[in-house]
Amino acid sequence: MAGKTMSDASSSTIGGAERGESVVYDCRRRKSSCGYCKSGSRGSITHGLWAPDNLTVDDYQDLLDRGWRRSGCYLYKPEMEKTCCPSYTIRLKASDFAPSKDQLRVSRRFQRFLDGALEHDKSVEQVEISSTSEGGSHALNGESHSVGKNSMSFKNEENEEDRFMLHLSDMVDDSIRLYTKSSVLPGSIQIPKASVKRVSHAKKKLLVQGSKDIIYTCNVAFQLSASIRRAQVGEMKNDNLASSESNTAETGFIPKIIAEKLVNHLSQVDGLSSFSIKACNGHINFYSDEGEASFPKSAEKANISQETAKARSTDSSMEKNPKCSLPKRRKFELRLKRSSFDPVEYALYRRYQLAVHNDTPDRISEASYRNFLVDTPLNFVPSTGDGTVPPCGFGSFHQQYLIDGKLVAVGVVDILPRCLSSKYLFWDPAYAFLSLGKYSALQEIEWVKQNQMHCASLQYYYLGYYIHNCGKMRYKATYRPSELLCPLRYTWVPFDAVKPLLDQKSYVVLSDSSLQQNGESSPLTKVPNDMELEHNADFPEEPDDVNMDEDGEMAEAYSDSSDEDLDSDSNGLASSDTEDRDVTNILIGIGDSRMRYKDIQQAISSSGRSYLENQLIRYKRVVGKELSERIVYILR
Repeated sequence: MAGKTMSDASSSTIGGAERGESVVYDCRRRKSSCGYCKSGSRGSITHGLWAPDNLTVDDYQDLLDRGWRRSGCYLYKPEMEKTCCPSYTIRLKASDFAPSKDQLRVSRRFQRFLDGALEHDKSVEQVEISSTSEGGSHALNGESHSVGKNSMSFKNEENEEDRFMLHLSDMVDDSIRLYTKSSVLPGSIQIPKASVKRVSHAKKKLLVQGSKDIIYTCNVAFQLSASIRRAQVGEMKNDNLASSESNTAETGFIPKIIAEKLVNHLSQVDGLSSFSIKACNGHINFYSDEGEASFPKSAEKANISQETAKARSTDSSMEKNPKCSLPKRRKFELRLKRSSFDPVEYALYRRYQLAVHNDTPDRISEASYRNFLVDTPLNFVPSTGDGTVPPCGFGSFHQQYLIDGKLVAVGVVDILPRCLSSKYLFWDPAYAFLSLGKYSALQEIEWVKQNQMHCASLQYYYLGYYIHNCGKMRYKATYRPSELLCPLRYTWVPFDAVKPLLDQKSYVVLSDSSLQQNGESSPLTKVPNDMELEHNADFPEEPDDVNMDEDGEMAEAYSDSSDEDLDSDSNGLASSDTEDRDVTNILIGIGDSRMRYKDIQQAISSSGRSYLENQLIRYKRVVGKELSERIVYILR
């Protein structure tokens, strides 16, 4: 019986670069309390593996595609037929991503904050709770590199009309600058940033007759009037709000008058020949002379750009009004670095856990933080420069979000051969109003799109687990078009196709959705009555935290779970009657030796062989045939 120090089947190579071997200890099945349904019972059932030192990125990618996730060096997979809250792996193809209106609004709000047009809104800091990760920075050989805000701007969106509306918004902003320079305004005014929006057909019906040709509208005059009123209140220490509102009206800073003056400025800008611009009760409306929205032709676009640049150049050359200085822009940086302990990150993590998750200080330690978010079994793979590995390499990373040099958020991600897998994000509670979770998810998707040119196989964004009956998970399906992993056949199925099935049952063989035609219900896999979920009304409908709920809860559940051996349950030996029970080629590790089980089974006693083979059958079932023959299974 000859052993070998490295099995050919346990090493992964691409482009001639050996990536090492994967080594795991089998923790078998475990029961624990559920962090999702809060049922109070030990209904969460998972299979666990411990990978303290070595796990190749290729093997972990394949484990993800069989429903696994990691918390530090602990790997876990829900026993989907038995666990109280079946958790489906969810992903989307970055190049197909279509942002929703809400997601675009989050991006624009963040940009307004960077432009200085939006300040800290402390009244909502405790209302908006968000989370998720990176987008556009990379590290070479462990060194951190930053990317400026412009490279990640959503002004490069593929939607032509969105770009045009952003351009109209810039034109209104230029008019606001001219207006504020020519008017006597309070010195502490916060100048808002304009947002031009399309008028829906439903709203057109509610407008006065003759407004059917209205295409776009902007309500920035109301925001500017409110900003002036707030500034006046601050300067009138002994007067009340009513007198301030009266003063606003007397000085002409009401929305109707402001809108009319802004339109006067806009009417002097060439390049919008296909639109009429009018002020109506404080709104700035754009009407199409042709009855339809028509985008400017190339020449008109060039004229618009020239006029905008000329206006901005004129503004910059004018002597600044000391009472109305332009808002200060903020510097935004994204830094990507290899996973490692950072005391500044840890301090931010403590603030986040205390404020957002209401943890007690005794539950937050440096050791638990390291175990959860710093330790990783993934073998780092440096860039090869041949188009198979991105510039940052493959492995575990921390993405740092900095505003004016201050760390405001940290995303923990795994960058793998086919995807960026989002694991966790924590952020400064003082910046909750920016919805950093939603924003960071958009940035991660953009990062994948940008890095496809460096690594063609890197195409997907993994959001972790999705639980349809859990309100805390619903937001993940808003990143469209997404796919869910079938828990039986391990194929990817469009979320929209299987949503009707999940509306009926919590555990579904998703690939059966192909049987659903013309709205007819397809056969559903039977779920025992005691597996129905308990709903908790305390769960928010749309949290911003990507993976906050799953991995945070999993870390807690794992620490509280027992080592109770459930293997006496004979029903767990196989997920179907046709399960392949041949374990002869499973790769076994004994000390420094690597060999197939068939090479050592005769050296094991009959009773010991029966027990071990039962364990190997379960292990093979959860990792699959190919991985069981490639990953080193350590005998204990």
